[in-house]
Amino acid sequence: MSTHVIVGAGAVGSATATLLAERGERVRIVSRRGAGPEHPGVERIAADATDAEGLTGLAEGAVALYNCANPQYHRWPTDWPPLASALLTAAERTGAVLATTSNLYGYGEVTGPITESTPLAATHPKLRLRADMWRDALRAHEAGRIRATEVRGSDYIQANSILTFALGKPLLAGKRAYSPAALDVPHSWTSINDVAALLVAAAGDERAWGKAWHVPTEAPLTIRELATRFTEAAGVAAPKLSAIPYPVLWTVGLFSPMVRELRATHYQFARPFVLDSTAATATFGLKPQPIDESLRETAHLLS
Repeated sequence: MSTHVIVGAGAVGSATATLLAERGERVRIVSRRGAGPEHPGVERIAADATDAEGLTGLAEGAVALYNCANPQYHRWPTDWPPLASALLTAAERTGAVLATTSNLYGYGEVTGPITESTPLAATHPKLRLRADMWRDALRAHEAGRIRATEVRGSDYIQANSILTFALGKPLLAGKRAYSPAALDVPHSWTSINDVAALLVAAAGDERAWGKAWHVPTEAPLTIRELATRFTEAAGVAAPKLSAIPYPVLWTVGLFSPMVRELRATHYQFARPFVLDSTAATATFGLKPQPIDESLRETAHLLS
C-alpha cells in the first residue's frame, strides 16, 4: 500500500482519489475546505496548497503528488503561479512524482488533429500560463530535480462541462437550450473518469515521466450531436437548440467573469478541434469510456 497526495477536490481530484482508494492505496486529498469523496481509504485535509512548507509535509512519504487543482478561470493569473511553485517545491523535496492534470489551452489555435508533438504556441496570457507551467516542470525534470508528467484532456463531458453549465438542465426539462458555441463544428469531449485513469497510470509508469500525454478520448461530436446523444442517454425528448451569437456572448461577458473567459477559447469551437489520444492508448492500453455511459452519468448528476 502506497501513499498518494492529491491537490484539488473537484471532479478530477475526487475521481482520482476514488480510483486509488478502490485499488487499496492510501490517499490524502488536499483542498481549502477539506472536501473530497467519503471513502475509508481517503483522508480529506483542509490546507492551503500554496504553502510550500505545509504541502511538503503532507507529501512526505508519498509516491506521487497529483495536481488536480482548478482555480476559476478569471483567477488563473493570480492563483496558479504560487500553487504551481509550491507543487514543484514539494515534489523536489519529497521525491514524489508530480502528475499534473492539464488541458489543451497551451496549444493555442490549431489546424488539424492535436497530438502531443503539436507545439505549445498559445499567445493569450491565460492560455500560455498552462504551457509555461509544463515548461517549468519539464525543466526541473530534465535537470534531475523532480520526476514529472502531465495529462491533457479536451472539454469534459461530466462536471465542469457545457452540459452541466449550459445545456443539460434545459434539455432534461424538455426546454430549448442555448449554446455559447456553434452547433455543428466537430469537437473532442473527454470523460473525467478517463482523466483519472491516465493520471494514475502516468504517475506510476516511468515511461510516462518527462512527457505529456493526451487522455484517451472518443471520436469528436458536434454540440448538436452531443446534445442528441445526451437526450437519448437520458431518455428525454430530442433536443431543441439555439446558438448564442458571438456578439451577444461578448456583451454578456462584460458582466459575467465566467462568460468573459469563453472569449479566450472561442476559437476551439469556431472550427474542428480534435484531440488525438492514440499515444496513451498504445502505451498504457487505456481506452476511453463509452460516451453514452459518460452522458448517462452526466444526466444523473443533473437530475
